[in-house]
Amino acid sequence: MATARTSRVYTISLPAELARKAEALAKRDSRSMSELFREAFRAYYSQEVSRTLDEIGEYAATRNPGYTEADVPRLIQEVRAEVRANEVRDKGIRRKGVRGAKSPRRLSRTHS
Repeated sequence: MATARTSRVYTISLPAELARKAEALAKRDSRSMSELFREAFRAYYSQEVSRTLDEIGEYAATRNPGYTEADVPRLIQEVRAEVRANEVRDKGIRRKGVRGAKSPRRLSRTHS
């Protein structure tokens, strides 16, 4: 019974000089080429994630009106209270619309 492969196979091409460098690194570190490229991708991915988070942090710093970490609990309470108030208001509007409002068709008949 064959077991299912848990990894995917890729074929890549490298310029001769880069291939020699990769092979030398793999040999020096007693790694296979697959291990070398997996580690290279992990390092690249980690670097990209860090860069993205840094960019987000820089952007957020320009949008923060002076809040500190101590302000967070209060801000959460304010937002939650606003959401609850909006939900109550929206429910009230829906109820009024169902109970007391005349449909546009009725209005046009009574006012024509």
